[in-house]
Amino acid sequence: MKRSLSVALSLSSLLVIAGCAADTTEESVEQALAVAEGCTPSGAEVEAVSVSGEFGAAPEVTFEAPLSAVLTQRFVVIEGEGVEVQDGDILSIDYSLYNAATGDLIEESGYTEVSPTVLTLDTEAPNFVGVSLTAACSTVGSRVVGLIPPLEAFGADGAPEFGLGAGESLLFIVDVIEIKAPPEPPLERIEGEPADPPAGFPEVTYDADGAPTVTIPEGDVPTEFALSTVIEGAGAEVGGGDVVVVHYHGVNWNTGEVFDSSWERGAPASFPTGGVIAGIPRWPGRSNCGLARDHRHPTGVGLWTLWRNA
Repeated sequence: MKRSLSVALSLSSLLVIAGCAADTTEESVEQALAVAEGCTPSGAEVEAVSVSGEFGAAPEVTFEAPLSAVLTQRFVVIEGEGVEVQDGDILSIDYSLYNAATGDLIEESGYTEVSPTVLTLDTEAPNFVGVSLTAACSTVGSRVVGLIPPLEAFGADGAPEFGLGAGESLLFIVDVIEIKAPPEPPLERIEGEPADPPAGFPEVTYDADGAPTVTIPEGDVPTEFALSTVIEGAGAEVGGGDVVVVHYHGVNWNTGEVFDSSWERGAPASFPTGGVIAGIPRWPGRSNCGLARDHRHPTGVGLWTLWRNA
């Protein structure tokens, strides 16, 4: 793993410009140089974090808050015996995120059979690069801790809605489960047998490129979740823990307005089947590649086109 010297030194400059709590010092410049030469170095701050528990199970994490770092620090808790990950690899991971300034747990993946999520390793990423800097140089089967400063996480302003205030560092514990094989190319558009949705479901029409238009029916907003398959695909069945590539289109049932749409952005999205919120498809039963699903929900309707199983 290589990071260019210009990138590393630019980060040091940005820390000064942003007025972060930590000042640029000779030590931080040396750290930037070390990152440019190879793996993300460790540091006294990240090594002060105690992480116990088995790989693949939720870790027990203790540390004396607040912790902060000028650049991302990385410490290997469990050394795996698998191959070393490389930039561009798609990793299957379990993780825990802590606010390093307060010690609060922000989020964890769940550490179950279907909980792993994916991380595409990119140590040159312009945003949230600290997670890749933590995982890079690791071997499959490793548990690694990263102490990530604001500018290599959400930015100087933090992410208050995520439980991370301005100037607060992030603690990232990652279990590197496997390197996933490169995915097959996605379908150019949805393929399968169309079916009419049940009474009370929205009407869905498609343009020449397969992009949907959803028309909300008149009447009361539904109070219960309901599901209908509107195009049945003939691809492989999707299982728990798989990573899928989908086009999706979300409409607010109350207003009829589109609140999110991958079609409008011009590119499908990728996520693990276990890494979605309630009401978003977890692809049980007859879920197939090339499947579109029409979801009726009190808060909205979501049309999902499953392009392939990664």
